[in-house]
Amino acid sequence: MELGIDTFGDVTLDADGERVPQPQVIRNLVEQAVLADQVGLDFIGVGEHHRKDFAVSAPDVVLATIAGRTERIRLGSAVTVLSSDDPVRVFQRFATLDALSNGRAEVILGRGSFTESFPLFGFELSDYNTLFEEKVALFAELRSEGAVTWEGTTRSALKDQHIFPTTESGALRTWLGVGGSPESVVRTAHYGFGLLLAVIGGEPERFRPYVDLFHRALGEFGTGPQPIGMHSPGHISDTDEQAKDELWPHYFDMMSRLGRERGWAPPTRARFEAEAGPEGALHVGSPETVATKIARNAKALELDRFDLKYSNGTLPHPQLLRSIELYGTKVAPRVRELLA
Repeated sequence: MELGIDTFGDVTLDADGERVPQPQVIRNLVEQAVLADQVGLDFIGVGEHHRKDFAVSAPDVVLATIAGRTERIRLGSAVTVLSSDDPVRVFQRFATLDALSNGRAEVILGRGSFTESFPLFGFELSDYNTLFEEKVALFAELRSEGAVTWEGTTRSALKDQHIFPTTESGALRTWLGVGGSPESVVRTAHYGFGLLLAVIGGEPERFRPYVDLFHRALGEFGTGPQPIGMHSPGHISDTDEQAKDELWPHYFDMMSRLGRERGWAPPTRARFEAEAGPEGALHVGSPETVATKIARNAKALELDRFDLKYSNGTLPHPQLLRSIELYGTKVAPRVRELLA
């Protein structure tokens, strides 16, 4: 089982409680990735956003920098908002990253949880579903790395077109990020992508029916076995109480801001404690607590990879580094011990 991390490049606070400038946030992210590689983690995913509370709008550029400073950790997006991008350019960028990293690149495609990219790049939200469905279909064709013939309504057609560069392995590892739609699970199986479940609230085991559906759909489509992963937020510190106390004010701020945009009720400490408990989605606590929770969910959902979203709102850079260090040196060995 692979154990990874991901981040949206959240804008953090410095020691004086001031927001860190976005350029420094990006440089700090690179340092976090280097540490993740050093402590033996398997993957780092970098998200794409176009708003002031997240610093990364070009994940592939950040990942290329990370590639030059790391040796073994796999590199990917989390997620690439394919609906407002061009599938050909996405493939070319990640195939280039694959070359620079000696075959360590992968891409996680998704709709994204925000819509700022649509007006920014000239797309209509009324075309939300069509854009995603057509572009996923085209990307699946591009992965064959042969001559591509494709026609749709969202971009110009391709006829016997070869796309360069190709990858040395002949297939770019590709996942589809899914938040809980059966249709998305079936689509993932149809195209032979890995399934990455975004579990950000509630009991992770409620996603078990989607795992079963994915297995059935893979069999019906004949697309062969594909990996299943899970993405969940969390924070690791020396003790459970320290981890929760460190995370809570930043989690509260982040969820309150999102809540004002989306009509959610403000988060409460009681609800936070429940999500951090054994059956909640937050992987927060000591190394033993977090390892036990990851292993439990790995068994329940037959996971091939677990990705911890270690960046949570304004949680400061030193605490992010400590969380990564404990994840690689304490949590990962314990998870593998529990699963063995």
